[in-house]
Amino acid sequence: MANLQLNHRAWVLCESLVDQAVDLRIHVWQSDDRRIFDLGVQAPGGLEAGRRMAGIAMSGLGEVSLAIDPRTGGPAVVVRTDQPVAACMASQYAGWAIAGDEFFAMGSGPMRASAAREDLFDQIGYHEQSDVAVGLLESDTLPPSDVCHDIASKCGVDPKHLSLLVAPTNSQAGNLQVVARSVETALHKLHELNFDISRIKSGWGSAPLPPVAKNSLAGIGRTNDAILYGGHVVLYVRGDQASIDSIGPKTPSNSSKDHGRPFAELFAEYDNDFYKIDSHLFSPGVVEFVNLDTGVARRFGEYAPDVLDKSFTH
Repeated sequence: MANLQLNHRAWVLCESLVDQAVDLRIHVWQSDDRRIFDLGVQAPGGLEAGRRMAGIAMSGLGEVSLAIDPRTGGPAVVVRTDQPVAACMASQYAGWAIAGDEFFAMGSGPMRASAAREDLFDQIGYHEQSDVAVGLLESDTLPPSDVCHDIASKCGVDPKHLSLLVAPTNSQAGNLQVVARSVETALHKLHELNFDISRIKSGWGSAPLPPVAKNSLAGIGRTNDAILYGGHVVLYVRGDQASIDSIGPKTPSNSSKDHGRPFAELFAEYDNDFYKIDSHLFSPGVVEFVNLDTGVARRFGEYAPDVLDKSFTH
């Protein structure tokens, strides 16, 4: 991939949050050594804060909107991108576990491309050197100074040039920005299946926006279920049709032995350990491939409205 300056793109979008903090119901904590955007920890945040957060997670290389979900009659989070590998894998994917004394968060955003701590960046051929860094933290507490300094050091930036956006899954913003990861989830699954994701030229995805949960753990369950059982992704690809027909049935969430139960139940059964859950589960409910070379479209997977109903109402 070309140098897309992901962190600079995201930094510009963060500046607009500063200017509109009151309207967005967010707090901006700025000091000489860090800048933290609270979109749902202590600040109320809201739907627009979540939509903007999701856009920053993709470094501005995707569009995020709200629409009516025809199956539920409620809201759905719709996302599209013409730079799927950069927007979703190099930026949006939550691949960095951030840990400190009594602090833990899953980190996403373009700061990952600067730190390049994951094998993924060698695999997709993208590293970034930048004088600014932007990241998202899925957490119900704000990061302490030592955690911010550690992130800045690993990204190779001065701490004052680090911006972190923080929201828990049981906030409006955190809830929405996680559900905006439908395309990212499909790309990650395909990458894990050794499909050449550089063949994917555009992506579109939709997933129902669940009710905001009572706590972060319940929020993790509902947001995962939204994609696993209600997500629909369309990928526009190039290349031979046979490989698509072969990989297609393995891509959606129903290819997993753990499919069919609310995520919260599975999570509890596996001792709240993501890595014990069958990795094939983590994918949208329905994945459609449109081959730009052959004109053939193939759809795989299924929705599970009964599971969604159970997840969203309990």
